[in-house]
Amino acid sequence: MASHRRPKQPSRTRVTVLTTAAAAAVALSANAANAAPSEKLGKDEVKAKVDKLYEQAEQATEKYNGAKEKQQKLQKEIATIQDDVARGQEDLNKLRDGLGSLATAQYRSGGIDSSVQLFLSSDPDDFLDKASTLDQLSSQQVDALKKIQDKQRELAQERAEATEKLKDLSATRTELGNKKKEVQSKLAEAQKLLNSLTAKEKAELAQKEERANRSSTERVDLKDAPPASNRAQAAFAAAQTRLGSPYVYGATGPSSFDCSGLTSWAYAQAGVSIPRTSEAQAQIGTKIYSQSDLKVGDLVFFFNDIHHVGLYAGNGQILHAPRTGTVVRYESMTTIGGPFMFGVRV
Repeated sequence: MASHRRPKQPSRTRVTVLTTAAAAAVALSANAANAAPSEKLGKDEVKAKVDKLYEQAEQATEKYNGAKEKQQKLQKEIATIQDDVARGQEDLNKLRDGLGSLATAQYRSGGIDSSVQLFLSSDPDDFLDKASTLDQLSSQQVDALKKIQDKQRELAQERAEATEKLKDLSATRTELGNKKKEVQSKLAEAQKLLNSLTAKEKAELAQKEERANRSSTERVDLKDAPPASNRAQAAFAAAQTRLGSPYVYGATGPSSFDCSGLTSWAYAQAGVSIPRTSEAQAQIGTKIYSQSDLKVGDLVFFFNDIHHVGLYAGNGQILHAPRTGTVVRYESMTTIGGPFMFGVRV
């Protein structure tokens, strides 16, 4: 007689695993069915986002330039103070040597007076504070002690100043590093967006930018546009020789520039030293708020935070280094991307 066995039941653990897997599969299927297809940004949308990132990178670039300029200034000031301290220490040592010679002479003439022993101590201030002993000193000795006292105070003040500037330098270096990272981050984000485009779309954008660069590097006729001054005209002429040079953040020429790097370089060629950053350049000279009053070579500033600057070229045009991916070129003031704030006549 054949035996009939009950089929083996799956274990509780196996049932749980199978049930969980099935549930997960159902959930994934449901999510896949409900999820919208990933949206690919169009070429124009990518360009708009990239342009915004480039603008933010330029803002960070001007802050980076300011921190770099401050760092260089602090380094020079610290070096000067340290040199002064070194020379001051030499002077102090000579003054102390002079007191030692005076004491030696006094000893040879009959021993060192207790007052001389006091002023040979490491703390002449304490001695001078004891007015009762001053009448024991010769005028020569008093003068020597006062010189030492003054020199010690001067050195202490200079050392304290150097310490504070070193702290400031450390903070400035940190700021410089942070701004550099911010610029690089914005540029990397922009490049990532550009990389999302097809080869054809990239080529179309590149051709468009190339046309803009090429058509905007033709020299402007200045016959109907008077210069602000001979030096402004010389600065503008120098900038014209840089037409077609690439924009590079932090660059001050002569082969590449950022916006304030171009303007500061151009005026330097005319024998005029102006600050490095757009924010600082906005604080010099005479402000001009009406576009109709601008003359060739005037500095022109854009955006509420004054992070972009160029040179007025006449006829509503400026000569400037726009942003990453462009070259030094002419451009209408109406297409900068931010409002004209004011001009500055250097």
